[in-house]
Amino acid sequence: MRKGTWLSLIMSVAFLLFGAGAVVFIRSEIPKQLSGKPLLAVSDTRSEKTGKPLKDVIYETQKLVVMIESGNGKQGSGFLYNNQGDLITNAHVVSGVHKVKIHTSDARELDGEVIGISTETDVAVVRVPGLVGEKPLKMVRNKKAEIGDEVMAIGSPLGFQNTVTTGIISGLGRNFTIEPYSYKDLYQISAPIAPGNSGGPLVRRETGEVLGINSAGIEQGSIGFSIPIVNVLATVEAWSTKPMEVLPEQEGTNSTGMAKQEATMSEYASYLVTHFYDSLNNADYVYAYSLLGGSWKEGTSYDAFREGYMPTRNVVIDDMHVTVNNDQQATVTAIISVDERVSGKNKLSKYQVIYDVGYENDQLKLITGRGKVIEQAAHEKEQH
Repeated sequence: MRKGTWLSLIMSVAFLLFGAGAVVFIRSEIPKQLSGKPLLAVSDTRSEKTGKPLKDVIYETQKLVVMIESGNGKQGSGFLYNNQGDLITNAHVVSGVHKVKIHTSDARELDGEVIGISTETDVAVVRVPGLVGEKPLKMVRNKKAEIGDEVMAIGSPLGFQNTVTTGIISGLGRNFTIEPYSYKDLYQISAPIAPGNSGGPLVRRETGEVLGINSAGIEQGSIGFSIPIVNVLATVEAWSTKPMEVLPEQEGTNSTGMAKQEATMSEYASYLVTHFYDSLNNADYVYAYSLLGGSWKEGTSYDAFREGYMPTRNVVIDDMHVTVNNDQQATVTAIISVDERVSGKNKLSKYQVIYDVGYENDQLKLITGRGKVIEQAAHEKEQH
């Protein structure tokens, strides 16, 4: 062979040996130097802190929250806490009665029986044979919540079943009395509690675990109070194990857990409009559409309604005024700030909206609605 041919052959063999050695080194030595996690990886959005997606938490929790009607004009909420069909609720929701009607999220109407109730602590247990065997909500049994924890209050405020309000634990160890019940060591929460929320669960926003029983609120304020579930679990579980043979003699209390015993038409109307925008902010278009009156629905299909609000990212109510026409009708005028997506750009606009609110088949509805732009942000942000 010529000298150049030999040189080429030797260099080729050397490159092959070097490559083989590199592969062996990579396979045997490099893994020892790694921590076990890839250097580049798709991040997992389900971290331990955030838990499940919010919509999944809401959906899974709402299925196990019911509306309770006591037959004496009172209405509240309750939630399934074991597989025997037992609901935890507030005592003031079922005081003075033995039998109640249960309305589930899937539109069933079931019979329930009060099997345990306190005359001092505002807690009771209702057994519902129709819910036996269903998987209950998970209870937080040991650790109490801390200030700043994100929470959701779920219930049927003012008759609006399966309403979700969000907030945080804003205070601990609150004590007060709303006759005839004594409230001790309560969570103070920024999620408001309205009549009908009573007895519903306070849950961790990340996981849906039950932290407390929503029990009381301050009139005209975004403050609620919840009984820590760890404080009453032993009591309710004792009733489930051995139901009371005779319920304590007690007259039906007028307590609603609120400073005022009945909401006014003005409060109902303002709550309905606020609830409507809360539903839109949560992208719950089906429920928001259900709050419209029949004549409004006749002129607007659900698909058109949903498509119209899809670009709306968030709505904040800046101001609201209610004019009560009579005990069945009211007009709500509000100024709202809307973050919306228009032609590929984010735009912040202010609207004046006017809603006529009234009853249809004993349910409060948005009969008509109209609005106009009163201000638009001078700058628009392009999405990158």
